Amino acid sequence: MNLETFLHHLHFDTEKAAPPDWQVDWEDAPLPYKLYRGLPEISLSGDVPLTLKGREAHAEPALEELGHFLWYVYGLTQYAQTAFIEDTGEKADVNYAQLLRRFVPSGGALYPNELYVYIKLEDVPTGIYHYDVAHHRLLLLREGNYDFYLSRSTGNSCDLSDCFCTVFVSTVFWKNFFKYNNFSYRLQGLDAGVLIGQALEVANQMGFSSRVCYQFLDRSINHLLGITEQDESVYAMIPLSIHPSINCVYKDNNYEEIVSDTQLSQEVPCLFHETYNRSKKVIDYPMLRNMNEASILETTSSFSKIRIDNRVKPALGMEAIMLPFTEHLAYDLASVCRERRSPNTDFMIGKVSQTQLSTLLKETFSLSYQNDLDDTHENAETRVTLYGSFYNVEGIPNGAYAYDKSAHSLRRITQGDFREYLQYGLTMPNVNLFQVPLVLHFVGDGDHLKRELGYRGYRIQQMEAGILLQRLLLVTGALGMGGHPLLGFDANQSDELYRINSKQKTSLIQIPVGPYRPRAWLTGGLIS
Repeated sequence: MNLETFLHHLHFDTEKAAPPDWQVDWEDAPLPYKLYRGLPEISLSGDVPLTLKGREAHAEPALEELGHFLWYVYGLTQYAQTAFIEDTGEKADVNYAQLLRRFVPSGGALYPNELYVYIKLEDVPTGIYHYDVAHHRLLLLREGNYDFYLSRSTGNSCDLSDCFCTVFVSTVFWKNFFKYNNFSYRLQGLDAGVLIGQALEVANQMGFSSRVCYQFLDRSINHLLGITEQDESVYAMIPLSIHPSINCVYKDNNYEEIVSDTQLSQEVPCLFHETYNRSKKVIDYPMLRNMNEASILETTSSFSKIRIDNRVKPALGMEAIMLPFTEHLAYDLASVCRERRSPNTDFMIGKVSQTQLSTLLKETFSLSYQNDLDDTHENAETRVTLYGSFYNVEGIPNGAYAYDKSAHSLRRITQGDFREYLQYGLTMPNVNLFQVPLVLHFVGDGDHLKRELGYRGYRIQQMEAGILLQRLLLVTGALGMGGHPLLGFDANQSDELYRINSKQKTSLIQIPVGPYRPRAWLTGGLIS
């Protein structure tokens, strides 16, 4: 299968993403976290604060703070057990499912990503560490100062000398391929984006400035961390600083060093560490490896500093409904993280006020972040925007709408109740959309930014959608509602509803949002 066909299947023929006889071997499932053996360890404090507060300006961070940051971003936060009835025909059996949850959502709660950190703090040796989620500790992979190495691997796009930590978000392919087969590639980009979004939120809450690097020499970074690209690969880097912003390095195009991954990787020795993932048999995933290979940047000359303006501009002829002005929504991030839910069968129909809807849309798209795509604090909505089907919203006729951020208004595409239409578009009907007032879709370029960024553009698009998704879910929780991210929907159908297929746009993810009832499950917080 060629890569174009593969990407088409991921979005428009999802049933073809996995073999028709695909069977999930639950008995041989990998662990949801990576374990290393025999490495020097640094324990992190389990005395995690119940709220996150700003810190003193320019005060040097301590290891304890970094531990709190990592826990709120990706730590194990909750044990949950739920019961479900399995009808075998002869009798109904009650089975139980146990999950270890984190503050970020993940497809199937499989958490395919891992976190690594390059730390420069006074109370620990400078070097590369793996965040051991299972034990809330750091494991030292490689000691030493790698500012110069990392700066050149990013094409000297930012000054890392002022950064006390750089976070690496990687994807371990097998961690959700074992369940979703090739469809896991779509999930992995979104999961990475959600994780990045949470890191940006926590960093901002703790008073750290951040920057997301999507463009770097993959093999050089993977080599530094000691991971094998056939099994795992870094998707993004996030430097953190105590200064107001991370300096971008001005580069003279007439004198710019071109660095290759082969050249750079020779500067540090290979790492060989023992890991454990529990699976006795790992099935090959050639399409994931091929996509990763096609996305790799081998030299810094392949990097692009571009401005992408793919905003979906609603036609002027569309009827506009101006949304009311709302004050900035202030909320306690830690509390919202603890209370956030992804309802499925727990949605219950209720009226949504214009103020709630206005706040939800405004706060979601108020997110701006520094990145290496355009070297500005651009909003992710320059590349991803939002459409929705609304029912029972105060003062807004039922129908399909496009959100126009520049005017803070809704542009009506068509009027009507489309709950039944969208319900029949679910490939796995685990949500009753008749009980949901808001069905939202993030929309992006149907070419997945391939023209500008090659096949790397696909995973960058998914990550940016994931960043906005996490922001949306946090705001939804702060408003007392729930949101349930869905990929099991018919993108052709939603694209037709919004009339965006002719504009070379497509729906990236579907998020039902609304009131919900408490779920019947046993939960326990994992915090001391």
